[in-house]
Amino acid sequence: MTIRVRFTDSKGDVTEGVGEPGQSLLELGQALGVPLEGTCEGQMACSTCHVVVDPEWFDKLPPASEEEEDMLDFAAGVRRTSRLSCQIDLTPELDGLLVTVPIEAHDMRRM
Repeated sequence: MTIRVRFTDSKGDVTEGVGEPGQSLLELGQALGVPLEGTCEGQMACSTCHVVVDPEWFDKLPPASEEEEDMLDFAAGVRRTSRLSCQIDLTPELDGLLVTVPIEAHDMRRM
């Protein structure tokens, strides 16, 4: 089974892709070339993989841990439905997930 995800960047450009159950949203986004730096490689020691989850999908995610909430305090452009993409594991229930990469996001790997 594959899970469809749609990423929207700050310009409104949409990148669609499919991931596998258990794959992190960060891994899928990076594989698709979405500007998600993920400096700490998913260790939740940075906030460079910050995404804004579409409100219709936000409550379908497991709640953020206290550590994730603390890291989001360092992210630019945080909103009510902000999450770290490294902490979202793809599941069949997330098929069709919609997320936005904030305008403040910069992928230093591409510079």
